[in-house]
Amino acid sequence: MIVYFTRDRKPFGSRIAEDVVRSLYDHLINLELPEKNKKIDIFIYSRGGDISVPWRITTMIREFCDEFNVLIPYKAQSAATLLSLGADNIIMGKKAELGPIDPTLVKATVSEGSLPAQEISVEDVNSFISFLKERANINDQEPLAQVVENLVKQISPLTLGRVNRQHSHIRLVARKLLSSRNMRLDEEKINTIIEILTEKIYSHGHTIGRKEALDIGLPIMFPDPEIETLIWDLYLKYENYLKLNDPLFIEIELENNDEKLITNEPVALIESVKKLHVFRTSYHLNLKRKIPANIQLNINLNLSLPPTIKPDQIPQQSQIILQNLIKQVQEQLQQLVLQELQRQSPIIGYEGRSFGGKWIEER
Repeated sequence: MIVYFTRDRKPFGSRIAEDVVRSLYDHLINLELPEKNKKIDIFIYSRGGDISVPWRITTMIREFCDEFNVLIPYKAQSAATLLSLGADNIIMGKKAELGPIDPTLVKATVSEGSLPAQEISVEDVNSFISFLKERANINDQEPLAQVVENLVKQISPLTLGRVNRQHSHIRLVARKLLSSRNMRLDEEKINTIIEILTEKIYSHGHTIGRKEALDIGLPIMFPDPEIETLIWDLYLKYENYLKLNDPLFIEIELENNDEKLITNEPVALIESVKKLHVFRTSYHLNLKRKIPANIQLNINLNLSLPPTIKPDQIPQQSQIILQNLIKQVQEQLQQLVLQELQRQSPIIGYEGRSFGGKWIEER
């Protein structure tokens, strides 16, 4: 068994991403498998991620085994659900949850590490267009063009282009995964599963328990009580290590500071008997303040000499030193005043950035 766990601790979660493939391969080549009847189980917890990764993981795992199973203690949503579709058996505990596989795209044009991430559902865009045509009965080209123009103002044209591609790609990947099982499902059942998971569940946040998953037609297995207990106990170990029930509140974390650096945070892990990889990253947090615009500061230090000293009595070199000193003091005072104005400006929110994340082999 190999554990693949991505943290969803708020507000700093992690997602299934392509960089896991290389680290996961290290675990696969170090497994001690029998010569015949080779089985590999993936114990997974994740809220989702890159939908191109499940196919890469599944085909890689099948190079090493005759049977591939997925164990789900709790959340295995979106891309994690997609990964499960490629398994011969999906072992779900009582608390296990699958989810719809309609993909989401990052809406923001800033770096991917910005927090909080802004996302948009592919199916939400498709549903919006369908609503205009079918419910609102807007079919004339001119009104539709105006609506699309407003949509483009909210979502970049490149993102809308990706929406169209992802709509088709997610169905292709789901079909390939369902067809990769040792016991192939018939074409009608595959079509039904794909349709339900992509379109017929209207909320991306809907969770699919094991009984509903069985009704959909997925190859679900219920573990016996002893295995159920072991699965949940193992989950609790990782839940505690990654602090899933301990949300980080930015306001409390910053206290009286405007910024803070959090380093070496574990946000995902892969573990097998012989190896442990942990994905660690750093976060830079800072408060957003409403600072007055166009601040003009002009600080003049009107210094006078003692009456007993005349300016012409001061050596020229000393005068230059004094002038430079006054200039430096003025600049420092100006900087201090600006900092104080910023400190006293009202807080309007927070910003965050993740950086330096990488997989580290810790065992």
